[in-house]
Parts: sequence; structure tokens; C-alpha cells
Amino acid sequence: MTDNVATDTATVRFPEDCVPKGAPVYVFNQLHTQKTPEAIWAVLIDALSWPEFYKNCKRPALDAGHERLEAGTTFHWTTFGVRVHTTIKEFEPHERLAWRGVTPGGGSAYHGWVIEKTETGCRIATEETQRGIVPWLGRWYLRGAMHKQHQRWLEGLAGAAK
Repeated sequence: MTDNVATDTATVRFPEDCVPKGAPVYVFNQLHTQKTPEAIWAVLIDALSWPEFYKNCKRPALDAGHERLEAGTTFHWTTFGVRVHTTIKEFEPHERLAWRGVTPGGGSAYHGWVIEKTETGCRIATEETQRGIVPWLGRWYLRGAMHKQHQRWLEGLAGAAK
């Protein structure tokens, strides 16, 4: 199930300067799966494995010898052909993960994940806002392209979970 608007259930806790209102680019996707929150989380924090199931992720690298994402981890990766430098800002195991990213052109993004246990598995929601000149200029393209790619990311994440 996908939507491009947030629902009444839990969503990302955006910092004040990253809220969806007024952002040139905002996308929301969600997926219901029979996988457990623990299984989803294990794959989500393994950023080095993302290219195996999310083709829009290239060359992920974690700083300071980290093998998995953790609170405060800085990591770098290429997505939509742009190298993004990101830092984990929210890290609640099996429930919430969020990062702030910046690009060489001065763009910024805030991307978060919410995992909620359900009777049959879990609901995974992901939201992102972008600000800056490039997101503003490319907003019409980026909104649709990101919505499509984030859905693929959700599906790949659920498929990769054990």
C-alpha cells in the first residue's frame, strides 16, 4: 500500500527546519509486511547491503569503521546520481531511524523511517523532505521519481528481511 500523504498513524519526527510544510519536495510511502520489526530493522541498518535490493543506492560507505548504522553514524552514498553525506539523527531500534543529508550543491534532505508492529507483521513508513535550489528547480520530477524509488526501496527491504 502506498500513499503520498501521511496517515493518522506514526510518522517521522521532523526537525523544525525540515517539516513537510513548505518543502519543495516531500514524499511519503508505506508498506505492510508479514516480516517482523526486528527483521526489517536488521536489514535497514545494514546500509552496505542496500545496493543488493535497492538499485538507486550506489557506493555506500560508513565513517569511523562502522559496519552498520548507529546513533550519530555518518555515511555517504550516491542516490539519484548525487553523492549525499548523511548523519543519523534518530535511532530507536526496531522503531525509528532518520538521517539528515547534504549534497555538494547545497541541497539538504531529512529522511526517516517508522516501523510499527502489527498483528500480522509490521507497517513500514518512510518520509523525506528536501530543500535547496536543486530540489526547488527539480521538484516536479523529484516528487514522482522519489515516490517510485522509495516504494521499490520498501519492497526490496521487506524482501531482503529474513
